[in-house]
Amino acid sequence: MKSKNSPNLNDRARKIAKRMIKMSDRIGVVVSESQNGAVLIDAGIKAPGSPEAGRLFSEACLGGTARVSLGLSEFGGVCLPSVTVVADEPVRGCMASQYAGWTIKGEGERPYFAMGSGPARALYGAEEIFKKIGNAERSDTAVLALETRAYPPDGVLEYICGRCGVKPERLFVLLAPTASIAGCVQVAARIVETGLHKLHELGFDINNVTAGWGAAPIAPVAANDGAAIGWTNDGILYGGRAWYTVVCDDEEITGILGKLPASASPDYGTPFFDLLKRYEWDFYKIDPLLFSPAEVCVNNARSGRTYRAGSVNPSILKGWG
Repeated sequence: MKSKNSPNLNDRARKIAKRMIKMSDRIGVVVSESQNGAVLIDAGIKAPGSPEAGRLFSEACLGGTARVSLGLSEFGGVCLPSVTVVADEPVRGCMASQYAGWTIKGEGERPYFAMGSGPARALYGAEEIFKKIGNAERSDTAVLALETRAYPPDGVLEYICGRCGVKPERLFVLLAPTASIAGCVQVAARIVETGLHKLHELGFDINNVTAGWGAAPIAPVAANDGAAIGWTNDGILYGGRAWYTVVCDDEEITGILGKLPASASPDYGTPFFDLLKRYEWDFYKIDPLLFSPAEVCVNNARSGRTYRAGSVNPSILKGWG
């Protein structure tokens, strides 16, 4: 929960965005301004990007509320690049900021579509999730992240500014396609958010979650965004581990424990790209129980008990590439 002295999510993210701008040459990002003055930080469309660009992109998505680190880890005997996320304010950082819940559309000569994440969502505040978690905020700065292969048109940027109540020159937009180094890192860094969203969907009051940790493999860069969407999701579903500290009655955990990991879904066991083809690229046809880490641990600080469900499945990860 946000305390009275908690810094604004967008102000925190703006500082991270400015670090990316200052380090642009070193971390392989391209910075530009739209015609109306919005700042575009390209971490993988025209730019080569880098692991560090992906790490900072991820921390900005989290509104500066979590620490993201990179390394090399084993997942069921498979050695892969990895991301670790430590979330001190999991509800604010993951659900009010990082969760990709804002549909960004543009019509006209150049139709545009992307899912928006990052703390600008807390300024927009119109998503259903904010009725449950609160945490809407006001700021003269907005930071939005788009998983996309195209720069947003000026009309789309003006729409975003209008919804967030900021001037164009105070809007920072982070851009990276899924099939890029930064794109792969930032998707893997959603490991804590994915499990937290699953808890929410199962009816658990996520305002009782006080801390979150997560680790997930970073998928290799695929030849195209379709394959990349498959691999990056597989990383969380079959290799991701998440740990949550909560304060509640044990029955609130035991009642949903079996449904927490990805293995609770009948769609589990099939590579995500194959599922997309099976369901004609309609995400909403995929069983919602699938979207969760491979392994979930819940530590109840009230009772001192820790509950575990699921396990890493390296067989899918070995198929990468």
